[in-house]
This record gives sequence, C-alpha cells and structure tokens, in this order.
Amino acid sequence: MALSEIVRPSTPNTALGGPLGFTPDPDIITAEYSVPAARLYTAIRAVAGAQSRVFPAADYPDRLQAHYVARTRLMNFPDLIMVQAIAAGPDHARLVIWSRSIYGQRDFGVNQARAGQWIAALNTILNTRTEH
Repeated sequence: MALSEIVRPSTPNTALGGPLGFTPDPDIITAEYSVPAARLYTAIRAVAGAQSRVFPAADYPDRLQAHYVARTRLMNFPDLIMVQAIAAGPDHARLVIWSRSIYGQRDFGVNQARAGQWIAALNTILNTRTEH
C-alpha cells in the first residue's frame, strides 16, 4: 500500500500516527527520529516481533514498510497494522503507523493505545531523543 492510498473510514475504529502535515490528518503526531530510515525500519520490525498475538502479513523492505495482523484476545478478531519508516535526510526518519479494526464500528481505543505502545517501544529500542 502506498501511503498516498490511505483512506480512513467514517467509523471510529482506526488510529493513524504520522508526522506533522501528513495526509490524511493523523490522530497521533509522530516525532522525527534522529536515526537513518533503515534503522527505524529495523526497530519497527523488532517492536512488532515482540508483541503477543501479532503476526507478519507482508514486508516491503524496498519501501521500508511492513504489515501485521494482531489477533484480539477475545474472539480472535484480526486487526491490521501498517508501519513505515520514511527518510527525512541521511540521519533522520519519520514514522507512519496505521492500526485499524476490520470488524465492528468502534474499537474502544484499542488501535490508538496500540499505536502509542508501539511508538513508546520504538523510543525505548532506539534510545534516542525525538524531535517534532
């Protein structure tokens, strides 16, 4: 999926994190990381791999983009997560994360919480100061 193809549904069961000025408007503004995009991508994959009930669905290393399926604890429903590192210079990168439910009209904040947890885990792994 190209980032320009993100179309948010009218239902409140998604969470989008992206840099300031990203289109469509993100729910969470992600900071700029002081690391090369390839390093951010590696950290993204490590964060995803450490999550319980999260499984790889597709990996596009040429785009620094990965897709995952997270299974809910109850009923085993699938949620989809797309993450991408975007180069913002040789030693800086930006993050886009889009977490969304397939079923149901509401997600009770699960997708926003997941995106926030993944971002916090990235910050810990990279042990770097981020800038807006």
